Amino acid sequence: MGGPRKRPAVGAALASMAAACVGFYFTFAAVQGNFGVFRRVQATAEKETLLAEHARLAAEVARMENLTRRLSDTYLDLDLLDERARNVLGLVRADEIVVH
Repeated sequence: MGGPRKRPAVGAALASMAAACVGFYFTFAAVQGNFGVFRRVQATAEKETLLAEHARLAAEVARMENLTRRLSDTYLDLDLLDERARNVLGLVRADEIVVH
């Protein structure tokens, strides 16, 4: 009735194990590797952080450019000059009373 049972060939078993290992390696690399899913999420979050910092720094630069322009030789804002003299040099006018 039944002939002798055949055992699977050792080569076929090794080939399937190798294919499984290669599949596992590529799956792991796709998720955890340098160009994987986790790295992409991390890079996206870092990009958003850097864009927010860039916007903050751009606003600071615009503010400093405005202050610099207002204290330049071509355009002098007397109120700003008075404020800076009071802050930096500690100057007060003769008709003012200083309370500590």
